[in-house]
Amino acid sequence: MLEWFNGILQFKWLYNLVILLVENVFGFPMASKLGSSVHFFIYDTIKIIILLGIMIFAISYIRSYFPPEKTKKKLEKFDGIKGNIMASLLGIVTPFCSCSSVPLFIGFVEAGIPLGVTFSFLITSPIVNEAAFAILLASFGWKIAVTYVVTGVVVGVVGGVLIGSLKLEKEIEGYVYEIKMGESEIEELTRKQRIDFAIQNVKDIVKRIWIYLIIGIGIGALIHGWAPAPLLAKYAGPKNPLAVIVAVVLAIPLYSNALGTIPIAEALIIKGVGIGTALSFMMATTALSLPEMILLRKVIKPKLIAIFVAITGVAIILVGYMFNAIAHLLM
Repeated sequence: MLEWFNGILQFKWLYNLVILLVENVFGFPMASKLGSSVHFFIYDTIKIIILLGIMIFAISYIRSYFPPEKTKKKLEKFDGIKGNIMASLLGIVTPFCSCSSVPLFIGFVEAGIPLGVTFSFLITSPIVNEAAFAILLASFGWKIAVTYVVTGVVVGVVGGVLIGSLKLEKEIEGYVYEIKMGESEIEELTRKQRIDFAIQNVKDIVKRIWIYLIIGIGIGALIHGWAPAPLLAKYAGPKNPLAVIVAVVLAIPLYSNALGTIPIAEALIIKGVGIGTALSFMMATTALSLPEMILLRKVIKPKLIAIFVAITGVAIILVGYMFNAIAHLLM
């Protein structure tokens, strides 16, 4: 029974079906570069869309119980490391993007939520979300997807605890403390409204990210078919001690949609790139993207931004090395 479930979850049935399509309908041998690339593109596109729809719906339904105002109220009840843990966990099911970082940050500070707890939320939210989890699940399987979520939460907790311990409240722009956002009424939704919310969220997210997915899968297909595996394994494989550091440093100044990066990471890993190297690059582009840093500069001073980038960057590097070290247990 377990083997049957794993087969369904890993889409072995779809993998074999696409082989028949590529070889018998298109006439491309799977052993050829073209056949391998076409198979990768079709297979990854279908499996990612299926899991993406399922995961976005499920998490969006859960998310309907945690609107921003309720999230803020829950965080107000926790202090110490419990607050950091709760903030990171809420970050998983709470909508977050660069455009919402400033109002969320102001709301948390205005509510008196400790700075470290606020950063635990800000670190985890962009790294761990339902869309990324769905694509990781489709691309790498449940072991890597779950481990990624756990490590994303740990990075958020550790980063928030460290920032909180440094007592950097003075590095927040003074006007933030003077803002009074007021209380808004929390609307209780019916079951039908929650289902409608989840369905609408699936439509909105897929509409917003489909182009990134297609581009990412397309690049991944080219890498899968034509990239020189020995060269990639030599310079970016798990045995290269500098590969993870270089990947994170290169990712920090870039802006890249993580959802489109995952299919590329999958192709690179197949070619021999260390899984920790690929995933750490993805985490860095998400948590430390340049647009988010620009927006956060409106509410925090450069010193705190630099500390935030340094702490989160080091944590992601350590996660990359960890993934490389335990890859044989996850694959």
